[in-house]
Amino acid sequence: MPFQGVFSVLPTPFQENGDVDVQSLRRVVNLYLSAGVDGLTALGVTGEAARLNERERALVLETVIAEVNGRVPVIAGATADGVRACIEFASMARSAGASGVMVSPARMAKLNSEAVVAHFTALASAVDIEIVVQDYPPVSGFTMEPSLLVRIAREIPRARTIKLEDPPTPLKTVRILEAAKGVDLSILGGLGGGFLLEELMAGASGTMTGFAFPEMLIEVVTQFRQGNVESAADAFYHYVPLMRFEFQEGIGVAIRKEVLRRRGALASAAIRAPGAKLDASTGAALDRLLQWMKTQQKAKWVAT
Repeated sequence: MPFQGVFSVLPTPFQENGDVDVQSLRRVVNLYLSAGVDGLTALGVTGEAARLNERERALVLETVIAEVNGRVPVIAGATADGVRACIEFASMARSAGASGVMVSPARMAKLNSEAVVAHFTALASAVDIEIVVQDYPPVSGFTMEPSLLVRIAREIPRARTIKLEDPPTPLKTVRILEAAKGVDLSILGGLGGGFLLEELMAGASGTMTGFAFPEMLIEVVTQFRQGNVESAADAFYHYVPLMRFEFQEGIGVAIRKEVLRRRGALASAAIRAPGAKLDASTGAALDRLLQWMKTQQKAKWVAT
């Protein structure tokens, strides 16, 4: 079955000297698990996967899978510019015990639909593992039309979960589902969770994002599934300011890590170069926002 519900995307914690912080990684895994997430995703953009070497990728994935210990599915990022490298990443993930891999189209000049289909077909033929198709044009440099995403799902049964991050996501969700008659696929939102409610209303099956308060994501999805749309909206709208602030391009990972540090999960909010670090002005703005949220009755998960 395609993946559904709330999948939290993990950051890769670093020590101040730049080494992977395994103890913080275990803590952040347990923070998300204690919130009740349906699954975890490692080695994504939020995990700074492009800044890890192969040994570090293996360390992160093995640590996450060992800490999860079968409690929820673990998805591993396996995007690569070449088919062979993508297959190797996916094979490593399967051997480590991952339940699936998340893959964007390979970045290449003049990428076209046939090349994208061929990429996912080759991966599915080589590795027996579920595939989450990540539709995030900033990563691939290519926008997948709804018809292409549905074609992949029809032709590759193991690639029937879509991580949709090509806005406007609610509109594209509707168009994908309209084109997917007879195909059992799942659409998970992303983009920091900023359109989670609207995505659910459009027919999405959940979300896959690293937002630092997964408790809210779970409450929104749970309330919505139970038909309590007003309660879902009430929980969601109180956190939209932080979602917007946390998802700032270029510095969003640093903000998210700082929030997780304040929640006690990370020892350090360190980012690997050339990633942007949290500056004093942004830190002050974050202080103000979290203090405002703390005073709101529904923002009940904001740490003191």
